[in-house]
Amino acid sequence: MANAGSPAKGLRPSGFSLDGLISNFREFFNAEPTIISYAPGRVEVLGNHTDYNEGYVLSAAIQSGTYFLLIPTTDDRIEIHSGHFEQTATFSVKDMVEEAAGTVVHPVHNQDWANYVKGVLIGMIRAGGSERTYCGFRALFDGNLPLGLGLSSSAALEISTALAIQRLYGIEISRHDVAKIGQRAEHTYVGVKCGLLDQFSSLYGVEDHVLLSDFRTLEVEAVPLGSEACFLICNTKVKHSLVESEFSERVDSCHEAAEGFSRELQPKPVRALRDVTLAEWRRISPRLDYRIAKRAKHPIGENERVQQAKQLLQAGQLAEFGELMYESHKSSQENFENSCAELDTVVSIAKQCPKVLGARLSGGGFGGAAVLLINRADIQEVERFIITNYSEQLGKTCEVFPIIPSGGARLLRG
Repeated sequence: MANAGSPAKGLRPSGFSLDGLISNFREFFNAEPTIISYAPGRVEVLGNHTDYNEGYVLSAAIQSGTYFLLIPTTDDRIEIHSGHFEQTATFSVKDMVEEAAGTVVHPVHNQDWANYVKGVLIGMIRAGGSERTYCGFRALFDGNLPLGLGLSSSAALEISTALAIQRLYGIEISRHDVAKIGQRAEHTYVGVKCGLLDQFSSLYGVEDHVLLSDFRTLEVEAVPLGSEACFLICNTKVKHSLVESEFSERVDSCHEAAEGFSRELQPKPVRALRDVTLAEWRRISPRLDYRIAKRAKHPIGENERVQQAKQLLQAGQLAEFGELMYESHKSSQENFENSCAELDTVVSIAKQCPKVLGARLSGGGFGGAAVLLINRADIQEVERFIITNYSEQLGKTCEVFPIIPSGGARLLRG
């Protein structure tokens, strides 16, 4: 192991490249990184608000992500530098081992990004066990993942951190366990009660495929999209001021609906809305509270749409798959009411463009981004169409970013 030198200051590359990041590491720590990991961001394609209803989601790892570089040292010091934020967080190995062995969480204050890294580090040390010897290290991370587009830069940071630390300490755990360590880091150190979609998508991505995740069995299956299709993210830059309370209300409504269906469908076991079909919804919903029933129709329909989408994609029927995306958005508008005027405008404009095969809101809704299904040859034409028409209709700018389904997280060195 090397003794890395003291960091230099103010080293932020003008344009991102991995070679540039490695050069930055050398200058910053006066050492060569011995371990380099990479984890991509993700896009939600179909299956809206189904994860906490134990349902199905289609997602994809994307072509951009986060790189995590490190070198082990012989001292007790852990030093992690964020290239994006140009900040450094430091910890001692002794303190991390002690915190991992205890039950009290000590988040980092004034450096929110550091909590993602620290939470993963603590989780990895717990997985490795107290009998193992842990060394210090110096690390630098950065990436080419656009921030603010809902592409899960947080999971990319968690997973890239986890793979590097896993290799550093020789910790043998499954990829599912790696995903759960990332999830727990967000729960305990960041305070975000996320599911596993983001981590699964980053870990299990397959080039030219979407991923079908089952959030009851936690099984992940790659479904072919083809080498000619891709997605376009259209960021409205709008965020509903009541998004947290609105989200909580939707979760509570779904759980209340599941209890209602469980009573009405006895003796059929209903643990979550995943266990209810649309046919059963049509039969039982008049007996339930109108608002609760309407909310429930969305994830129930989404689960069936995801299953249909799998069959359509396996048959190479992209246009029909795109129609399911439009149906999904309509359900968000009418049943779940988690869309907004800006998202509806993007989807409406997309429908007017012959080159767009499908469109819907992506993520939790209440603002944010829409995802469009297009052919790769049409990227520039569709980008111009969306940007121009959105500006004309709303007098606002819409940020667009092409998404190419890509491979998942991996070690690049070490």
